[in-house]
Amino acid sequence: MATAQVLRSEWTKIRSVSSTVWTLGLAGVVTIALGALISILSRNDYDGLDAGDRLAFDPTFISFAGMSLGQLAMIVFGVLVVSNEYSTGMIRTSLAAVPQRGTFLFGKVLVATLLAFAVGLATSFATFFVGQAMLGPHRAGLGDPGVLRAVIGGGLYMTLIAMFSMGVAAMLRSPMLSLGILMPFFFLISSVLGNVSATEKLGRFLPDQAGSKIMQVKTPLDDDTPYGPWGGLAIMVAWVVVALAGGYAVLKKRDA
Repeated sequence: MATAQVLRSEWTKIRSVSSTVWTLGLAGVVTIALGALISILSRNDYDGLDAGDRLAFDPTFISFAGMSLGQLAMIVFGVLVVSNEYSTGMIRTSLAAVPQRGTFLFGKVLVATLLAFAVGLATSFATFFVGQAMLGPHRAGLGDPGVLRAVIGGGLYMTLIAMFSMGVAAMLRSPMLSLGILMPFFFLISSVLGNVSATEKLGRFLPDQAGSKIMQVKTPLDDDTPYGPWGGLAIMVAWVVVALAGGYAVLKKRDA
């Protein structure tokens, strides 16, 4: 099957499964709503901040507070895109139609990545503008130094979360097992490692903590992270590459 046919086939699979479409919509709604709520709370608390906290106040990053929950839907999307065919048994038919397993996997990943990026970027811009409206006089402008980079970075962050989940799902081939590992990893293990002094330096190099650096415009006063926004994004990209390479290796060696 030609590459163009593979891409069309994967696009048809994604849009014909309602669960994958709904998860993308949910990612946007949750991110925007939670970001707006936290922006309102931050505006109300601003007058109580001391001089140091006001100096480090980052209205752009505050508006992206909903990303921590919105990425949950992106994780589910990435897992479902890859593992749905294993759970239904359709993987045998798909590999019979596309015996080149690299073409099959990366065709699927490419289509899903483009869709995730479109949704992630739209969500990031919407989250920023809604959040800044809620912050009122404390808002940032899109033309301020570093803000446009952070907003585009928000879309890239959501996309990379989905891609990492695709790679893990390709390795594990089970939606329940994949979600059972990814959810605790991002919402428990990463938080614990990043907030405990003994493991804080290790936690900085996990994909979500490193990648979220791209959304920061101002660096907290007590932040001694050894990399900047683009360095953090590069670390996250490295995690994604490893996950996808592992997924390809498993798909190539194992029977469907």
